[in-house]
Amino acid sequence: MQTSLIYNSEDTICAISTPAGTGGIAVIRLSGRDAFAITDKVWKGKSIAAATTHTAHLGLINDPDTDEVIDQAVATVFRGPHSFTGDDTVELSIHGSRWIQRRVLAILQSQGARLALPGEFTRRAYTAGHLDLAEAEAVADVIAASSQAAHRLAMSQLRGEYSKHIAGLRAELVDLTALLELELDFSEEDLEFASRTRLNELSSSIHIQLSRLADSYKAGANIKDGIPVAIIGPTNAGKSSLLNALLDDERAIVSDIHGTTRDIVEDTIEIGPYLIRFRDTAGLRTTTDTIENIGIERSQAAARSASVVIYMVDPLAATDVANISNSLDGIAQSDVIIAVNKADIAPAEATETAKTLADAFPSATLLTISAKERTALAYLREAILCHIETQVPDSENDVIVTNARHAEALRNAADAASAVSQAIDAGLPADLIAQDLRATIHYLSSITGEITPTEVLSTIFSRFCIGK
Repeated sequence: MQTSLIYNSEDTICAISTPAGTGGIAVIRLSGRDAFAITDKVWKGKSIAAATTHTAHLGLINDPDTDEVIDQAVATVFRGPHSFTGDDTVELSIHGSRWIQRRVLAILQSQGARLALPGEFTRRAYTAGHLDLAEAEAVADVIAASSQAAHRLAMSQLRGEYSKHIAGLRAELVDLTALLELELDFSEEDLEFASRTRLNELSSSIHIQLSRLADSYKAGANIKDGIPVAIIGPTNAGKSSLLNALLDDERAIVSDIHGTTRDIVEDTIEIGPYLIRFRDTAGLRTTTDTIENIGIERSQAAARSASVVIYMVDPLAATDVANISNSLDGIAQSDVIIAVNKADIAPAEATETAKTLADAFPSATLLTISAKERTALAYLREAILCHIETQVPDSENDVIVTNARHAEALRNAADAASAVSQAIDAGLPADLIAQDLRATIHYLSSITGEITPTEVLSTIFSRFCIGK
């Protein structure tokens, strides 16, 4: 009951829509049926209620109880339904003083506005039909995008390209379900309106497409959160030095003492359009130190979960090909960059070691570098980028899923589509086939919001920032 009151669409809501802190300006958004009337109570200037939509006006904000002028501001007017929320909306651009922000927000609340909850503006846009649920979730992704690639995916989803793809699959299923339902209406006449061959072909095709979409989630989540790159290798090979060099920061402790790094040290940088999440790991060696062994186990786990593995080699130490192979067990060589370090102090040894490892690991990328002197790091960054681009689907032409909720719904829909084919192959009656078709449609509909329980909506929008 409390949630329904909080999200009462009759309320006029307000919130600061710019980041917390002091800046040149801050924007306070006011939306709802009384947005213009409330603004006029605190506004000295042209009447907002009489203003034309999509116009901006200079004026003063004052406290109607004391007639104190709080700030000079610009009010931008958006009349519903031609606004983001579908309701009458005013955006007040005020000076960025924290005190002014708090004061104006308090005055608006004293005149009848309610403080918006996280995501409430976007939820109203969804309710008004201006966005479907997938597009609404993309709003949060656009705001949170930390790289060009993440921004590109979020914008594609916000423009509706992802939703159109889902809608196309759903429309085909709806058409066939309608034909099956028609068969049920004429069950006594034993008519077949929906070709079982065509239905089987479609369900198999949709199963493949949905499975591919669900499988794209790993790549999509990595693009959004940072693509994991693990730096592994024996102790004193220069892993921490490499991390510091790549980050251009003394992030990890560097020491000649073996086993200095005992846990994973992580940080991010951008390479090309991608956010890369580098993970410096504990050196791989045989030890009786319990704590160090835990770190080594974490190193191996980090390597297995990484998109790219950089294996650091010390050319001044004995090169054990078998040991390197064991360390990379279960990891595709095509995902491995072997970096022979210390080319500055041992160039001949580094070159010879690289030749040996190139023969042993023909599918891996081989580089000689100096982490200390930061030599050949541009080539290493380029190699990392090349590895990533072979793994990431073409975001210009392929739909990539970045949302865990969508991935789960797609897997469920794929399973239901597979059940349709199984039902047809088993010769089951139309009503049972239609049941599996309806399940497939249900899961697809939950992505774009045609069918979404209220508690799911509350969870989704609670993750948004308050001013959005």
